[in-house]
Amino acid sequence: MSQTIYQVFAEKESGGKRVAVFTDAQGDLQARAAQSGAPLSVFVESTNLSEVVLKVFTPIKEKGSSDSAAVVALAHLRPQLLDVAEVQMGGEILPAQLCGGEWLLRQGVPAVREVEADLSPIGMNAERVWTASLGRPNLVVEVNDLAALDAFTPNAEAIATVNRATHTTGLILFTPGGPGRADLSLRAFGPLKGFTEDAASSNMLACAVGVLGASGRLPADTNLLRAAQRMPGQPARLSVQFGEIKGGFEVWVGGAAIPDQ
Repeated sequence: MSQTIYQVFAEKESGGKRVAVFTDAQGDLQARAAQSGAPLSVFVESTNLSEVVLKVFTPIKEKGSSDSAAVVALAHLRPQLLDVAEVQMGGEILPAQLCGGEWLLRQGVPAVREVEADLSPIGMNAERVWTASLGRPNLVVEVNDLAALDAFTPNAEAIATVNRATHTTGLILFTPGGPGRADLSLRAFGPLKGFTEDAASSNMLACAVGVLGASGRLPADTNLLRAAQRMPGQPARLSVQFGEIKGGFEVWVGGAAIPDQ
């Protein structure tokens, strides 16, 4: 009943998220998650060569589905798995694949459209704004550069106001490029989803990549991207694989998971 704590999506061994993984799902899982010392705990209910069944908990409740937890579990179970697998958790089935030593999860094909929006409640005046959805629509806004992205100070009430006005549930700010040769930098906000800012959001990153695809700005010479998520004090690095299909771009997101020393 031992646990291992990982740093997932960390930027140079800091930031990202801490996740505890347990290779058994016995006893009081909620109590074990509360005692793990990590913000997120994942329990492996069963596994075979191509399938992993997981349960995910925060210290206070069952979470259901978490890409961060899934990537940690897959990394921990790597010697037992093929390079392609399915992850079951929270009533979802997510295809996963190993790419360059990192596990990526299929996010789907973002539905993207350009819109007009009043961003004055959040102190912005952007020329181009989109909605992008993988089940729940996000408002996606391009900012001028990395300095502008890092300088943004979120106000949960103001963000919620803009989301309600645009019939969206989250806000994504992005800019091309970034530190460490990143192809894309972003920040992700979701007061209407229960958080002000997320340190590493696979779903919202996939929506930003969908916007790049719809704008004709994805590279033609590769199908891989590196993304820097820039939550202050908790930087994250994620990996993206994309492919053009009918109706848009299919996006997979994941990254590195390293045992916490």
